[in-house]
Amino acid sequence: MTPNFDMDALRTIIVGTDLGSFARAAVQLGRSQSAVSMQVKKLEQQAGTPLFMRKGRGLVPTEAGEALIAYARRIVALNDEAAQQIGAGAPAASVRLGLPQDFFDDVMPATLARFARDHGDVHVDVRAGDNHSIADEVRAGRLDAAIAFFRPGSPAEGEILCTLPMRWLTHRDRAAQAVPAPLPLVLFNHPCLFRQAALAALDRHRLRWRAALTTPSLPAIWGALRSGPGLAVRTDHGCPDDIVALTGHPALPDLPEIELRLLRAPDPTRAATRLAETLRAETLGRLAPGGISRATR
Repeated sequence: MTPNFDMDALRTIIVGTDLGSFARAAVQLGRSQSAVSMQVKKLEQQAGTPLFMRKGRGLVPTEAGEALIAYARRIVALNDEAAQQIGAGAPAASVRLGLPQDFFDDVMPATLARFARDHGDVHVDVRAGDNHSIADEVRAGRLDAAIAFFRPGSPAEGEILCTLPMRWLTHRDRAAQAVPAPLPLVLFNHPCLFRQAALAALDRHRLRWRAALTTPSLPAIWGALRSGPGLAVRTDHGCPDDIVALTGHPALPDLPEIELRLLRAPDPTRAATRLAETLRAETLGRLAPGGISRATR
């Protein structure tokens, strides 16, 4: 007999997976940890297979668990959309937006403001993170719409919005100074496409370098460039006024371009589709004129 999965239990495993902890899920959902555990156990009994396994102090989905979570997102979204359409007092819709820190000062606020004009009742959850994790979150259905950097020629995924040149960046007070040797690099944590491109270019030209600072924070990169000699690699979009590009510097190797792509979750809700459209429009409006749009490549 086909089981009828409990809607509240499906919501619980979605929240627990997104938060990385069923203890935190219990707090957010206003339930006891024992009640949450019972819901998970009930789903496992209905599924007839373990959905989660212990890893360290937490639980991670099994293969069956990952499959059920993906379906749970679609089931819950359709349930809430149906309830809203018939005026059944469904909870406010929620959408999840992801983007690199480079776009927090312009693309993010513009997207949120434009989306809110037509969807003021929809809750938007904004998440930033490492570039590679943003793409993973969209694939897993934990983000509805996102922009992320990709290496040109990488496997087809998402929609290419524009192509941007990578730049060697430093503080303006040191722009006219000789480049130190070995090169003091201010780097994002591994893995990072900009880090990989910089090290590959230096290796090809057999230039010596040292890691002056490693961080997962873009503001920390700007701070490090201000505080001492150092070079970073990024696009020049979103750079503070006192950070400048060393374009064509004879002591530095050329860098490749990087693609910015729009990613959409599979089976999006109507609100998620509209969020992706808004993100696309605002990103193109701010980036394509300064980059190389896909249409002109």
